[in-house]
Amino acid sequence: MKDDVWSRNEIESPCVKICVVHPESRLCTGCLRSIDEIGAWSKMSPEARRAIMAELPSRAVQLSKRRGGRAARLSRTGTSSDEF
Repeated sequence: MKDDVWSRNEIESPCVKICVVHPESRLCTGCLRSIDEIGAWSKMSPEARRAIMAELPSRAVQLSKRRGGRAARLSRTGTSSDEF
């Protein structure tokens, strides 16, 4: 018996259950969506979901860049590593 109640014709979530928000890009490192997109996903139209899904692959580059470790962190805070 086929259960039509649970059969939906809508875009599935890109969630891969790795929910960690990148501190600088503010994107989930698993699905590449923003916090706002994740929160609104269930209420979005199929067209809005499709638009986001099409954009996700281009967001991966924002997370693949190395942040530079300690030296980069110190340069962002204005502290020189020579001061230590």
